[in-house]
Amino acid sequence: MSRLKSTYDNEIVSKLMSKLSLKNKHDVPKIEKIILNMGLGEDASDGKKLKICTEDMGLIAGQKPIVTKFKQSISNFKTRKGANAGVKVTLRSHKMYEFIDRLVNIALPRIKDFRGLSTKGIDNSFNYSFGVKEHIVFPEVNFDKVDKIRGLDITVVTSSKSKEGTLEMLKEFNFPLNDKKN
Repeated sequence: MSRLKSTYDNEIVSKLMSKLSLKNKHDVPKIEKIILNMGLGEDASDGKKLKICTEDMGLIAGQKPIVTKFKQSISNFKTRKGANAGVKVTLRSHKMYEFIDRLVNIALPRIKDFRGLSTKGIDNSFNYSFGVKEHIVFPEVNFDKVDKIRGLDITVVTSSKSKEGTLEMLKEFNFPLNDKKN
């Protein structure tokens, strides 16, 4: 069991129950999955660049990503239905908790001029999404082999029933949230 999962089970659940005034521990919000997405744009049609991005995403996530395809053709964006769009990984259970641990403690502090994550990234389903402008902040990626610095979208899917529940849970997981950055 990962360190963060045992911390969640032993400490965070009881803290969230008292903060959110919940009576049942099964009502406490939890992270269900994490989705990592890297849109490649025009680089998706190049096989070599697609392979490099797939390898980088595999190193970051710890599992092999899938190549996403465009669902429809749009002439203004020069996309064709069925053409490659990017790479995506869905993390669950132990790999998810290990990724959160690496993200919060290693990757986010390595971002240049980092002032915290915005609290406005919560959608109507109470999931939290944010972007990382440089995928090289993860220590698994070898900086010397990177041909181009790419961005990365991270979505934390939660079982929360309110915005406050999601924010409190992310704060307990030590996400560097900045309330002033809006």
